Amino acid sequence: MTTVFDPIDLSGTPLANRIALAPMTRSRAGEGGTATELTATYYAQRASAGLVITEGIQPSVVGQGYPSTPGLHSAEQVASWRTVTDAVHARGGRIFAQIMHAGRIGHPVLLPDGLTPVSASPVKAEGQVYTHVGPKDFVEPHELTDAEVRATVADFVTASRNAVEAGFDGVELHGANGYLIHQFLAPNTNLRTDAWGGSDEARTRFAVEVVEAVAAEIGPERTALRISPGNPYNDIDEPAPEATYTALVRAIEPLGLAYLHILEATPIRELTLALRKAFSGTLVINVHSEGPTGPGDHTVIDDGIADLISYGALFLANPDLPARLKAGGPFNTPDPSTFFGGDAKGYTDYPALDAV
Repeated sequence: MTTVFDPIDLSGTPLANRIALAPMTRSRAGEGGTATELTATYYAQRASAGLVITEGIQPSVVGQGYPSTPGLHSAEQVASWRTVTDAVHARGGRIFAQIMHAGRIGHPVLLPDGLTPVSASPVKAEGQVYTHVGPKDFVEPHELTDAEVRATVADFVTASRNAVEAGFDGVELHGANGYLIHQFLAPNTNLRTDAWGGSDEARTRFAVEVVEAVAAEIGPERTALRISPGNPYNDIDEPAPEATYTALVRAIEPLGLAYLHILEATPIRELTLALRKAFSGTLVINVHSEGPTGPGDHTVIDDGIADLISYGALFLANPDLPARLKAGGPFNTPDPSTFFGGDAKGYTDYPALDAV
């Protein structure tokens, strides 16, 4: 029986185990959206994961949705991420960059030069976003024109190429959690009637073209996609996600991607299983549970439901999580008050087992 501690070949990239660090926004980027020495320490501490997936990294200036998040669209940003990848590789780890365009999730005060958030359609999200000047209501986004959609696809490609230049083993395209790719997939945020919307299949076009373009640029073996069917986060409404996501997975299946990452935001295990059947490559799962993915959830590997499991908050608080899972604990408790922003506290100061 395959277990979570067994190695796996990820399209030519050998992984020591089947445990992944899930992508988590930490809002600790340096000046100009750069990675810092603290960033390198944080990811290096967690290099015993089979696969490290970074926080969301914006592919363009307008793709930023939160304060102090990093980018991969300038030379300074690329150079800064090289220190991170070198640190992870020095400890024997493998690391993918998550490329995340926030779309309508953000606010003009976070953007320079009078820019405004963009999306598939001019549909304002309910709620607020935290900014450096306090909480702000979301604004109505600018609807991307056809030419702007194509330019945005090109931004994903450039950022992915920059990721490879920075030493990443690959990229994960963020198509989940209500951000731009997800906004094209969801019927309440994509009201278009042109080639980029109007039907379940047409709403997948942007996601498919981004994946295809990135795979053509850096290789499908270094390209992955994250999705979260039915996830209501960031004011998304997908009452019947099966048709859209089945069409999406069928479209990307022939490409031979590194992996497909499913965030089970709702208890729709049947859809996960259906997508597993439609996708012959490596499947990573972030398990739906009442709270954060827990120590016992890796039975999805034992049961053959997934090939890797990603851990978020549990890995945030336990930098040596694979060793702790193997030992059966103990586990540090995550401190939500330090999840976003700040310094080393709640970031790089969680102790490893040998320091307890």
